[in-house]
This record gives sequence, structure tokens and C-alpha cells, in this order.
Amino acid sequence: MPSTDYWEELPLLKRYPIIAGALTGILLRLIFSGRGGSAWSPMVGAFIFGAPVLIGMTTIYLAERKERRNWAYYFFAPTIATGLFVAGTLLILIEGWICAVVILPMFAVLGGFGGLLMGCVCRLMQWPRQTLYCAGALPIVLAFLGPLIPSPESSGAVERSLVIRASPAVVWQSLHDVRDIAPVEMRGALALRIGVPPPISGITKATARGMVRRSNWGKRVYFDELVRDWQPQRYVRWTYRFYDDSFPRRALDDHVVIGGHYFDLIDTSFTLEPMADGATTRLTTRVRYRIATQFNFYADWAAQILLGNLSDAGLNLYRVRSEAAVPDGAHR
Repeated sequence: MPSTDYWEELPLLKRYPIIAGALTGILLRLIFSGRGGSAWSPMVGAFIFGAPVLIGMTTIYLAERKERRNWAYYFFAPTIATGLFVAGTLLILIEGWICAVVILPMFAVLGGFGGLLMGCVCRLMQWPRQTLYCAGALPIVLAFLGPLIPSPESSGAVERSLVIRASPAVVWQSLHDVRDIAPVEMRGALALRIGVPPPISGITKATARGMVRRSNWGKRVYFDELVRDWQPQRYVRWTYRFYDDSFPRRALDDHVVIGGHYFDLIDTSFTLEPMADGATTRLTTRVRYRIATQFNFYADWAAQILLGNLSDAGLNLYRVRSEAAVPDGAHR
């Protein structure tokens, strides 16, 4: 007989199916432990879509073996199992915080979908076990077929703007010589809260190959920003140059390193627009990026949120630094 109170079923007295579902996901994650570009990478669609669906189906199959559950249980029990799975990968150090936090919403929804699917099978068909076996085998089969499954490449852009009470000359100086960045100055950046190292400095210098901005971040991350367009106090655009040791091990999640197989920054530009009073500047930044995954629709959504928020925090940093460099009387 169906349970009438969903909340009494979660997660205490009925937790065995949920834990089993989470363990199923961890086992699959151990199988998909290849590096970027591998058919067995945890970034391939076979794992990204297959793992949470399998978690959801396993959870509901085991729950239905004990007693009939309701439709709310079919959806929400797998979302809990999926959350436990992600937490488990963090505990055993096979996943990093950046990927875990970013992918969790998608995993939760797909896990719930898998639960609803198995709920339908259990109610309408006579072969739930065979269905579960097929769901478990599908990610493995797709991994073997990995070279035949394309990873479409696409590009996107994030643009943000801010008005600063300082002249273009002062803002320009702040853009090209920002040092000793305190964590509090970037406190609004969500990306830094989930594991992205905080910026420390950005200094532009003239070299034999042109203007180069060296950017240093926490965890010994560093890279160069090669200036491609230089219009003093008006516009600057740079591309990126990464080195073999730009990202020390565990500085970022290995499969989402910038300049890697799945994600890269194309260029960043800043436009300085003087306002009518001559003492105020509109600073606009535009960041272009590349993504190459089998779930670009979600990866692009995540990139828009994180890069957009990071751009807002960066603009605020330049605003604070620029306005602090202006004498108090000049603000009035």
C-alpha cells in the first residue's frame, strides 16, 4: 500500500536505498577517472548524464522492493542520494569543490528524473531489474563508443559595466598596476568561495615582445596576459598564455583547468568611457571563452554565472582602487 506521508519516509528510517544509490554513483565515478580528453573522463556525457540517472533508478528500485512509494519519493529520494554521492566523492578526494558545486544542480534534477523513470517501470512493467541492468551498462557502452561521440565546441561572452568616480587616467593606471589584493576586496566573487584561487596582483610591463600583464593568483597560479590592442586610457584587450606550471596540482580541478580540453579563455577587454564631467569613467569589461563538452548547454550557463560574477567583483576592485587614488576633494 502506498505511503501517505512522504516526509516520514526521508531520510531516517528508509535510508538504505538512498545510501545504496549514492554508493552506486561513487563506484561509477571510480570507473570514470580518466584525464581530460579521455573517453573515461568524468566530464564525458556518458558519465554526466548516466551517473545521476543510474543513482536515481537504483534508489527507487531498492526502495520499491521493500514497499510501494509515492511519486514525491520517486523524485526527492534520488536527489538526496545524488547529493550524498557528490559529498562522497569530495570525502575520498576524487573530486574537487569547483566541479562538485557547479554540477550538483544538474545531477540532482537528473537523479530525480531517473527516480521517476524507475517509478514508472515499477508501476507499469514487470522487469524493473532488467531495466536497471540496462541503465547501469549504458554509460560503460557509451564510454567505449566515446571516440564516435562528438564534443561540440562553442564560444560565449560575458560583459559587465560599472561607473567609477575617477578619471580615465587613474582607472587606466589601476588596471595595469594592481598589487596586494586582499581577499576582502574580492568577497563578492562566488567562484572564489568554491575553490578558485584568489587574485593577488596584475602588473603590466613592456617587454621585447610587447606589453605583457603578469597575473598572479593564490596557490601559486600564474599566467601572462598578452596585450593585443593598446589604446591608452581608452581600450585594452589581451589574450592568455599559460605555462606547464601555471596551475600546480590541485590548484584547480584537473578537468576544468583554464586552457585545458574542456574550457579556455579566449580574450578579455576593457573599455574606458569618460563621462561628461571628465572626472568619472564608465569601465566595461568583456570576457570571451570557449567550452567543449557534451553538455555545453549547462556548461555555458555555469560559465555565464561564474565569469559574470567574477567580472563584477573585478570591476568593483578597480573601482575601489581607482577612487582611493583620487584626492577627497576631487570627488566633489
